[in-house]
Amino acid sequence: MDLEVKGVASSPTSQTQPFSGRKLLQEQDIIHENLPGPTSKYKLKYQQYKTEMKEGYKQYSQRNAENPKPGVTQQSPRNKVDDKCVQGEAAIIDGLTTLDRKALLQQGYADIPYNAPWCMRKSDAEIVAAEKKKQTVAEQVMIDHLSRAVISDPEQNLTSERQESIHIVPDSKMAPLRFRKRTLHETKIRTHSTLTENMLSHKVQFDGRIISRNGRDACRELIGFFFTHDQSLTIYEYRQFGKNRTNVLPFIQKNIYSHQCGRRKGKQYQLGDFYIGANLTFLSSDHPRFPESIKENTLLILRITNIDQIALDSLKTDSVEHEDITSQEANDRLVLKAIQDALKEQLHKRGVRILTGLGKYLQQLDKDGTGLLAKADFKQALKAFHLEVSENDFEPAWQILNGNDSGKVDYGEFKRAIIGEMNEYRKSFVRKVFMKLDFNKTGCVPIIDIRKCYCAKKHPQVISGHSTEEEIKLSFLETLKDACSKSDEVSYGEFEDYYEGLSIGIVNDEDFVNILRTPWGI
Repeated sequence: MDLEVKGVASSPTSQTQPFSGRKLLQEQDIIHENLPGPTSKYKLKYQQYKTEMKEGYKQYSQRNAENPKPGVTQQSPRNKVDDKCVQGEAAIIDGLTTLDRKALLQQGYADIPYNAPWCMRKSDAEIVAAEKKKQTVAEQVMIDHLSRAVISDPEQNLTSERQESIHIVPDSKMAPLRFRKRTLHETKIRTHSTLTENMLSHKVQFDGRIISRNGRDACRELIGFFFTHDQSLTIYEYRQFGKNRTNVLPFIQKNIYSHQCGRRKGKQYQLGDFYIGANLTFLSSDHPRFPESIKENTLLILRITNIDQIALDSLKTDSVEHEDITSQEANDRLVLKAIQDALKEQLHKRGVRILTGLGKYLQQLDKDGTGLLAKADFKQALKAFHLEVSENDFEPAWQILNGNDSGKVDYGEFKRAIIGEMNEYRKSFVRKVFMKLDFNKTGCVPIIDIRKCYCAKKHPQVISGHSTEEEIKLSFLETLKDACSKSDEVSYGEFEDYYEGLSIGIVNDEDFVNILRTPWGI
C-alpha cells in the first residue's frame, strides 16, 4: 500500500498537472470495446449542436468586445466574487455597496447567446398549453350558465305567487307556492334571466392575477369574462393537479360589479375598463367564499395581465359607449410618473438592495399587520433609504393614494405608485419561476430548494473562467437572503421585490427574460 502511495506522489504528471485536469481524468468514462458506434443520424445531430454552440459563443464574444456591459467590471482570472470590492455593506465605492455589485452580476445573463430554435419550440409549447387552458375554462363557463334549466329559475314562482295571493285568505295556513310542487302548466317557457349561447358569445376574455404579497394568492391562475349584453363579469380559477388532472371553479360569480376605489368609485365596469395593466377591485365582504387570506383585506385588487385583443377591438367597434380617461385621471398619472422617473435615476444600480430593504422596513413599521401605514411612516422610510422626493411632489401623490381620506394607505400600493413596477410581460416570468420553485404551493420557498434549482453554469464569468459556479451562486443567495425576513425561506413578496429591483436597470424586456430563463431553466 505504501509503495502505491509513493508511486502516485512521485508521478511527474500529478505534480505538474492542474487540479481541473486531474479531475477530468478521474471522472472520464470508460468506454467498453463491444459497444456499437453511434449512427450517422446522431453524429449529424451532434455536429449540428457543436456548430451551433461555437457560433453562438463567437457572436457573444464579439458583442461583449464591442459593447461592454455597464456596471459590471472585468476581473482578473480566478478572482473571487467577494473580493471585487471592500468587504462589508458600509463600504461604498461610486455609490455602490458590496451587495449592489453582487446583485449586478445577475445582469450578466442578459448577454448570453440563447439557443433560438430551442426557445421557440418551448415558447410554442407554452402557447399551445395556454390556449388549451383558456378553452377549458371557456367551455366550463358556457356549461355553468347554459345548463341551468328554465324550470329551476326563481322567476318561475313570481307570477303564480302574485295570482295566488289575491285568492288566499290572510289567516290561511296554506304554504306559499315555492314550498309546494309546481305543475307543468304553471311553468314559463322562458324567463327574463334565460341566457342563450348567442348572448354569452358577446364577451371578452382576459387573464388576471391577484395583487398580493401572499404567494398562494398571487400565483392563482385566474381567467375572467366580461359580457357586453348585460355588462356583467365572472372570474374562474384554473387549478392543475399533477400532469393530467385539472379543475375549473368560479372564483367571482357572474354579476354586475362596480369600481371600489379611485376616481371611478361607484361606477359600473364597462368595456373601456378592460385592458392589459388595468385593476379591477372587489369588496371581500361581497364574496363569502373567498379564502381567508383574501378576506383579511377589505379590497381584492385583480390586475389584468393579458386580454383577447381581437374580441375587444371587435366589441369596441360595435359598442356605442366610449368612456376615455378623465382629465383628473390623466393628471394623476403624470404626477406619479414624474416621481417614478426621478426615483428610477436614483435606483438604477442599487435597485435590488433598496427595494428589498424598503419592503422589509415597511413591513416592520406595520405593527398591527393590516398593511396600512400613515404619511409620517412613508416619509420616514424614504428618508431612511435616501430616496429624495420633494414635498411639492409628495403631497399631490399622497392625495391621490389617500382618496378615501382615512389617513392610511396600503404600503404595497404606495410602493407601486411611487417607484413603479415592471410590466406584466416581465412579471409573468417572475411568477412562472416562483411557481416552479414553490411546487407545494405554500407561498414560500426554502433557501435550500433555491440553492438546488439555481444553475450558474451558463453565466459569462463562469464560461470565461473568471469565477466558479459556486461563487456566482453564493453571490445570488447572499443578495436574496438580505431581502428575507427569515433566514431559511423566501416569500413571494420578497422574491418579487428582488427581481423588481433588478428590472429597473434592464431596458430590454428580452434581456430581463433571459436573466430568468438561463439560471432557472424556464
